[in-house]
Amino acid sequence: MISLGASRFSHWTYATLFLIFDIVGVSILQWAVTISSSRVALSSPLIGLWGFISTMWTDLRFVFILNLIVLGLIYGILLFLTNRFWIASPIFIIICVVLGIIEHMKVISRYETVLPSDMDFLHSDAGTVATFIPAGSQWIILWAIIALLALVGLCIFVNHMDLRRGRIFDGQNRALTATFRVCGILVTGLIFALFSGSVGTVGTWANTTSKFMGDIPSMWDSVYDAQRNGTLIAFLRQLNPKVMEEPDGYSQATMKRIAKRYEAEADSINETRKNYQNDSSVVYILSESFSDPTRVPGLSIDQDPMPKIRAIKQKTTSGLMLSSGYGGGTANLEFQALTGMSMANFDSSLTSPYQQLIPSLSWTPSVNQSWSSKNSVAFHPYESSMYSRSTVYKKFGFSNFYTLEKPDIIKYQDKLDSSPYVSDESAYKSALEEMQATTSNQFVQIVTMQNHMPYNNWYANNQFHVAATSGSESLGSDESLAIDTYAKGMSYTDSSTQELLDSLNKLSKPVTVVFYGDHLPGIYTTAGADSSNAIALHETDYFIWSNKASQSYDNKIANSTYTSPNFFSAQSAEHMNAKVSPYTAFLTDMHSKISAMEPPVVNKIQGWDRIPEGQTIYLDSAGNPMDARSFDAKTKQLVRDYQLIQYDITAGKHYLEDTDFMTTPTAKSDAAKAAAKQLAEEKAAAKKQSAAAVSPSASPSESKATANTSSGQ
Repeated sequence: MISLGASRFSHWTYATLFLIFDIVGVSILQWAVTISSSRVALSSPLIGLWGFISTMWTDLRFVFILNLIVLGLIYGILLFLTNRFWIASPIFIIICVVLGIIEHMKVISRYETVLPSDMDFLHSDAGTVATFIPAGSQWIILWAIIALLALVGLCIFVNHMDLRRGRIFDGQNRALTATFRVCGILVTGLIFALFSGSVGTVGTWANTTSKFMGDIPSMWDSVYDAQRNGTLIAFLRQLNPKVMEEPDGYSQATMKRIAKRYEAEADSINETRKNYQNDSSVVYILSESFSDPTRVPGLSIDQDPMPKIRAIKQKTTSGLMLSSGYGGGTANLEFQALTGMSMANFDSSLTSPYQQLIPSLSWTPSVNQSWSSKNSVAFHPYESSMYSRSTVYKKFGFSNFYTLEKPDIIKYQDKLDSSPYVSDESAYKSALEEMQATTSNQFVQIVTMQNHMPYNNWYANNQFHVAATSGSESLGSDESLAIDTYAKGMSYTDSSTQELLDSLNKLSKPVTVVFYGDHLPGIYTTAGADSSNAIALHETDYFIWSNKASQSYDNKIANSTYTSPNFFSAQSAEHMNAKVSPYTAFLTDMHSKISAMEPPVVNKIQGWDRIPEGQTIYLDSAGNPMDARSFDAKTKQLVRDYQLIQYDITAGKHYLEDTDFMTTPTAKSDAAKAAAKQLAEEKAAAKKQSAAAVSPSASPSESKATANTSSGQ
């Protein structure tokens, strides 16, 4: 115990104070992400420090203890390094306060936690760092400085009261003391490094321990994830995720061969295609939770909630999309649609490419890049920070991202009855006005929110009623209410989507729309209990449609009955009869062999854990599951090439970046190639003609012999 007079502090005193300081450190980091905001109530519940601690007895989740242990390792390194408790402790608290203030400022200004990719600001300009600082933060900084000065002063005072002067090791044998300290640094440092480097990798001891302690990754909302699982653990989980295993044979030579193979394939495809993708506007619409509820096994709805979209699907390229999500995982479907990559190729540890992968990549090819950056715009009537979209869209090259937040605020924000979400009609109107304001062709990304869970009887005069089909298990009252509400929302989407297409038909510029539902809502409890419904509960609706100003109006391509979002760029190019890049040519070939592919799925909301066991789900053109072991040689090669291509882009050495593998032909580029080819041919012809003129037709001796013969005759 500390007395009024000087005394020699015991190791038990240091241990007690160590625990207290460690708790203070964790509390500071949790304060940093605990903010009160109206948006939090919509996305995720607010979890304060007490809620974080109380889960130990309410939910038997011990993530508070886990964060104490991991943060304690950092504290321990400082103690072994300095061998002075009253030096290491204030340094430890200062580090926590500085990191906490940075975290808090980013959460306040962007509603997003600090990500590993944000560490780049340490060697960036001051303007980048300044974006973390919201107005009025000087008071937080001032009070923090005052508190830290008081703490340092207190530690100096207590250090004088402590006859040990805070020495953890104060033996007479200096060599032994040094050995203990070095061993302590190495052991604590190694444990921390191993944990930090593998906690995000499924199957490792760190990941298993983290889950055992109650870690439940919730990366759709980085702030909620930090509140729920601890700021430190939420950060470390994203520090070193395992992306992919390196495929056998990966090398620069291998990637060159692949590039040449699909350059030839692209040349073959482009011989029969007349159009260019960026000579038209393309609109990708991710319709939140859109899927036909009448297809759900065991359900009967008294009215059709989507007659207009059903009619649209009959007239154009359309079908069912195999989704890797159920009740969640929106950004993963969006990622696949925009990049052409498949979640099936990633390691199961990579649960969210938007958070774990894209921010740290230097090369991020995406479908919108066939248009200029200024003509790539996105709309999402919700928070820009969700799934780190604001960061990801900048990487992809979108010039503007219109949301409910600054700097680009979406214009229309109307809601339906008591729904907390902006209607699809408002999202469509905002995007439509942007398209009407320019004659330029654009790539427009729309991610709606209207049909987001939960479904709490939001709509007045709801005429939809669900029931179990004959012979099926009856539905619970909560399940029925949720499905009824969802069906009404689907009806609103049905009408507003038809109105959008009618408006696009009035435009004089060509427009193609790729519309798809990301996943089914997680409300089908009864159907989900039957494992035989696995694929049915992971099939949503999609269509590709072109307006009357397009040459592809009323087109309907073959092999469209089943697909997955990674094939949308290839399908839309085929629908538009547009020329393709070697990459899109590859995806076209792939889709001809495998209509849809996704990682293993289950009939429940998976949260953010991928399923490491089981094979990838492959569907043929009739929607039947395919066994990878029975693939023919061509299909096996395509699957292997896909893994090599995706590895090179995401985890490899980017050999393809210096090639034209991702370059989509344009009228301008083809004209330049044609001119260059013609010039080369003209130069070759001129060189040949010049060589013929300089070379004599016969040698002098031959000429003389000819002359003599002639005179003799």
